[in-house]
Amino acid sequence: MSGEHIAVIGAGSWGTALVKLLTGTQQRVGWWVRRQETIDHIKKYGHNPDYISAAQFDVERLAMSADIHTVVKEADILIVAVPSAFLKGTIEQLDKSELLGKTMFSAVKGIVPETNQIVGEYLFDHWGIAKQHFGVICGPCHAEEVAMERLSYLTIASQEAKNTRAMGDALNGRFMKTTLSDDIYGTEYAAILKNVIAVCAGISVGLGYGDNFRAVLVSRAIQEIDRFVKAVHPIDRDINEPAYLGDLLVTAYSTFSRNREFGTMIGKGYSVRAAQMEMNMVAEGYYAVKCVHEINAKLGVDMPITESTYRMLYEKMAPAMEMRLLSDRLA
Repeated sequence: MSGEHIAVIGAGSWGTALVKLLTGTQQRVGWWVRRQETIDHIKKYGHNPDYISAAQFDVERLAMSADIHTVVKEADILIVAVPSAFLKGTIEQLDKSELLGKTMFSAVKGIVPETNQIVGEYLFDHWGIAKQHFGVICGPCHAEEVAMERLSYLTIASQEAKNTRAMGDALNGRFMKTTLSDDIYGTEYAAILKNVIAVCAGISVGLGYGDNFRAVLVSRAIQEIDRFVKAVHPIDRDINEPAYLGDLLVTAYSTFSRNREFGTMIGKGYSVRAAQMEMNMVAEGYYAVKCVHEINAKLGVDMPITESTYRMLYEKMAPAMEMRLLSDRLA
C-alpha cells in the first residue's frame, strides 16, 4: 500500500506475526501495544517478550504506542488483531469520527460475543464502516511459523479489489505468499468454525482417539462448515480452497494450534477454567462455539460436531460419552 501508513491493533501472537511481515515491506509500521513495558522491551531487545519472542524486529521501522488514539490517527489502514472477546472493549476506546476514511482489515478469528456478529458485521452495524473499506486476513497460517520464517500462505478477502491487491502486496514476502478473495463473510465464518472443530479434534486427542478417527472428523467438518456458510451467505465459493479447507486442516492437526491444545486438555480431564489458566492464551473456539450455537438456533443447520463441542464445553457433558455419540453420527 504505497504511500499509505499501515498500523496493527494488538500485540498478541497474530498481531506480532503481522507486524513482523509488514516490517519486511513497509518503511514504517504503526503498532498499538497495550502495555508500555512491552513497548520498552521491544525497543531495547527487538522482540515481543510475551508472544512469539523468536520474531526479531527492525525497531527503526516500528511506530509503537500504548495510546490507541495516536496509532489510529496516524494510520490510513488498520489491521485489527485482538482476540474477539476483547474486540468491543478495544474499539470502544475510540470515537466513530476517528475511523472515518480508514480502511480496516480484520485478522480476528472469532465472533464478537456481545453481539454474536463476525467482525465485519460488527463494524458495519455499530461503527459505520463501509463494506468497500473492509477486508479479512485469514489462513491457513500459524503465527509461530511466520516467526520462524517458514513458507506460509494467507488469504486476503475484500469486496474492493484494489484493497485485496494492495494488502496482498504489503504482506507478500520471501516466506509469505498471498491469495485473493472477495468472500468477506465466508472466510470470516470459516475461520471461526475451524477453531471449534480444532477444539473437538483436540478433545479426541486427549481421549486417546487416533488419526483414523480425526481423518473422518475433519472430512465431515468441512461439510459442516460448507452447510453453515451457505446458510449465512449463499454465494458461489469453493470450500476446498486454502481459506476454508486449508485453514481447517492446519488448525485441527498442528501442535501450534491453541484451540487443539485447549481441546486436548479438556479431553484429558481439565476443567475449562483450569485449561484456560494453564494455557495463558485465548482459545477462540471456546467463545465461538457458544456464539455459533446461538446463531444456529435460528438457522437450523445440521452441525453435529459443533453441537457436540458445545455440549462438552457449556453443558458439562462427559467428553468420553459425548465423543462416542458423535462418532456414531460421523459414520
